[in-house]
Amino acid sequence: MDDPIQDCHSVVHTLCQGSPKEQEEAINTYFTPNASFTHPFCRTSSFDGSRLLIHSIFRWYKIMSPKIDLKINSVAFDEVNLILYINISQVFAIWFVPFHRSPVTLTTMLHLTQPPNSRKYYIKSQNDLYQVDQFVRFFAPWGLGDAVVLFWQFWATIFCTILAVIFAPFAWLEQSYAEKRTTRAESRFMGFVERVEEKRMRGFGYGKGNAADGVAETAGQVANGVKSGIIEHGEAKRLMDSGAEGGGAAQDQGQQQQFGNMQVIRPN
Repeated sequence: MDDPIQDCHSVVHTLCQGSPKEQEEAINTYFTPNASFTHPFCRTSSFDGSRLLIHSIFRWYKIMSPKIDLKINSVAFDEVNLILYINISQVFAIWFVPFHRSPVTLTTMLHLTQPPNSRKYYIKSQNDLYQVDQFVRFFAPWGLGDAVVLFWQFWATIFCTILAVIFAPFAWLEQSYAEKRTTRAESRFMGFVERVEEKRMRGFGYGKGNAADGVAETAGQVANGVKSGIIEHGEAKRLMDSGAEGGGAAQDQGQQQQFGNMQVIRPN
C-alpha cells in the first residue's frame, strides 16, 4: 500500500467481497509471505510460507458466505508503530445453514511493515478483534448468543457491585495508604500486597520496569557522589534538573509521537 489510510478501503472490500481470484491476488499483493492471522476461531503463526494458511482461511470464509454486506466505519493509523485500525460492520450469512445471519462489528488491527528502500506498506499480521456479544453471533445466531452474553454481563455487574460493597474497607485502606494515613500494621499489610502485585507485574512484563529502575539507580549514584564529596551540591542539582527536563521532554515527545501522528478518518 502506498497510503494505508486511503488504500485499506479497497483492500478490505476486495478481501471480503471480491471474487476468489481477486481475493487471492490481494493476499499475495498486500500480505508478506510470513504474515500471521488471528481470529477468535482460528489463527496462524508467522513462518516462511504462512501466507498460504491465510489463503485457506479467506477461501473458506468466501465459500461459507459468497456475498457479504460490509461497511468501513472508521480508520486510524498509528504511523509511529505502523498499526492500522479499521472498524468494520458486516453481515455474514452461511448459505448452507437455514436462516443463518450474523450482523457483527469488529476492529481489525493490521501491523504493517516497510521493506528497506521501499515506500510501500505490507501487512505482516492481521488481528480481528470482536466483543464477546459479537463473535458469539457466528455460532449462536437469531439473538440467542446475544441473550446469553447479556445475561452473563448483567450478573457479572451485579456480582461486582456486591463485592465492591463487601470489600469497601479494603478500598478505604488503599486510599489511606496512598495518603500515608495508615497505622504501622496497616502499612505492613499494604506493603505485603504491593510486593505481591509487583512480583506478578514483573513476571508478566519485567522489561517495563527497567526504565524506572535505571532512573532510581542514577539518582542513587548522584546521591552517593554528593555524600563522598566527588560531586558538588550545585552540580548534583544541575544534573537532577537536566534529567527531569530531559525526562519530561521525552515523555512529551513520546505522547506527541503516539497520539500526534495518529490519523483518524471517518468515511462518508
